[in-house]
Amino acid sequence: MEASTYVCPVPTEQQPLNEYEELKAAGFFKTCTLNWQQYINKLVWIWGISWLIAGPVAAASFAPHKYIIQFILCGSAGASVGVLLVLVRMYLGWSYIKSRLTTATIFYEESGWYDGQTWTKPAEVLSRDLLIANYQIKPILQRLQQSFISLVLGLLAGTVVWNFL
Repeated sequence: MEASTYVCPVPTEQQPLNEYEELKAAGFFKTCTLNWQQYINKLVWIWGISWLIAGPVAAASFAPHKYIIQFILCGSAGASVGVLLVLVRMYLGWSYIKSRLTTATIFYEESGWYDGQTWTKPAEVLSRDLLIANYQIKPILQRLQQSFISLVLGLLAGTVVWNFL
């Protein structure tokens, strides 16, 4: 069976498939493609590093030797902001690539911002891109959404504990 050939005017670095491969290989975004244990470990590391900023702020608000529970809750919530920012950045990057893959018409720049063009994908390219979006990127976005939900539930649990103090 012979595959049909098509002429793609989109520059190589702006083709959705190449953008996907580049994002998948990028160290920051690659975190989402790791197995669950490695993924959670990375998020815990980010949360721990965020404590370097959140801890002193929490200590200034609640003296750790007097108000240990308030200090821990405040510091944990503050450190969670770092995790939240990382998750938002990863979600935006992956959802952008998904939208580029699922769109039938691609906008691209030939030589600069002033000469944008559009290209309509042939059916075989669109179906390939849809498969990648549904079977590769959709699970990553679902994992990120689950992470958001877990983070929000943790923050809500901290709020409930805070109200009982």
